[in-house]
Amino acid sequence: MNLLYLYHLIFYGVYSWYASNNPSDSHNYYRVISSHQGGWWELFGTDTNFIHWLGFPFFQLGFNYDMLMLSFAWLGYLGFVYAYIFFREKIPLKYNFMGVDLLSLILFFPNMHFWTASLGKGAPIFLGLMMFTYAIIKPKDRLFALILSSVLIFQIRPHVFMFVAVGTALGYMSGKEKIPFWQKALVFFSMGTALILLQDTILGVMGLEASDNLIDEFQAVSEERAEDLSGAGSGVDMSSYPLPLKLFTFWFRPLFFDAPNILGLIVSAENLLYLLLFLKILKKNFVNFIKKAPAVVKMSFVIFFATSFAMTFVMSNLGIIMRQKSMVMYFLFFVIYYYLAQKKYERLLRIKRLRGKSKSREMAAEAVMP
Repeated sequence: MNLLYLYHLIFYGVYSWYASNNPSDSHNYYRVISSHQGGWWELFGTDTNFIHWLGFPFFQLGFNYDMLMLSFAWLGYLGFVYAYIFFREKIPLKYNFMGVDLLSLILFFPNMHFWTASLGKGAPIFLGLMMFTYAIIKPKDRLFALILSSVLIFQIRPHVFMFVAVGTALGYMSGKEKIPFWQKALVFFSMGTALILLQDTILGVMGLEASDNLIDEFQAVSEERAEDLSGAGSGVDMSSYPLPLKLFTFWFRPLFFDAPNILGLIVSAENLLYLLLFLKILKKNFVNFIKKAPAVVKMSFVIFFATSFAMTFVMSNLGIIMRQKSMVMYFLFFVIYYYLAQKKYERLLRIKRLRGKSKSREMAAEAVMP
């Protein structure tokens, strides 16, 4: 983790260089924060407003642009710390992929660090998501972390909070663990109540809070936003794609044939590793694995697919896709890692049983020898 910290600092430097030579939202955030003349709580709100609110106290303490960038990069690193603890607590068994420890490979994926090492939404939303997964394992003992992470997720991306709430409720209700009914009911009631109370804010992200026909209007707004995004230099026309191809584009593109720049080439190499990892679960027994999986695995599975499904309708720009998918890919990695580790554990048990039987036969043979 010390090496990971230094690695993340390198990406703070890389993003700072990138932002100084290309348009970056970090400059817009700092401009609003530095020009604000009112009180701190006047900035409070969801989405972009929350980033202004989060950064304003640091500016008041004398932080300049670079110091704010570094502060948010620190938040991003904390997200990796929570991810490491979450993975290690639930999957103590190590697994090598292409000769490399899989958890180390996952933690060092460059695209994840690039978008979580700057002033913006990427670092705090990643921290919120990873802190939430860490806290939901033991909600009673980690209640403060659970509440704080929920607030972070909702304030930055209300629609992602909806997917997290749904995934958590479904995971707890269908997990294989013998969880007391009152705990399942409490989680289901808490998440359901939160969605009902916050539904206007969540729908407001798409401008649908006063909608009479939610499905039709969502489709219309999605098409409009997709057209706007596809007009950028790295735009792709996904409107005519079938759903599997939309999902493939969101998860694994750009690949080398459509990389928009040098950054795209680096991300293409990373996406190829994503694809190779994904191929590991394209097996018949994966369906049975999901059916019998623990609550946290099912939760991760639902959050990943629900968020991916929604994003495919509004994402038509490879640059935006590279940034947005960094929020949810760790949920897929966790499912893949858990699946591979469980299969390895089952193989080790079979080998142990076979060795035990072989040893028993040898002892029996020795007993009858004259």
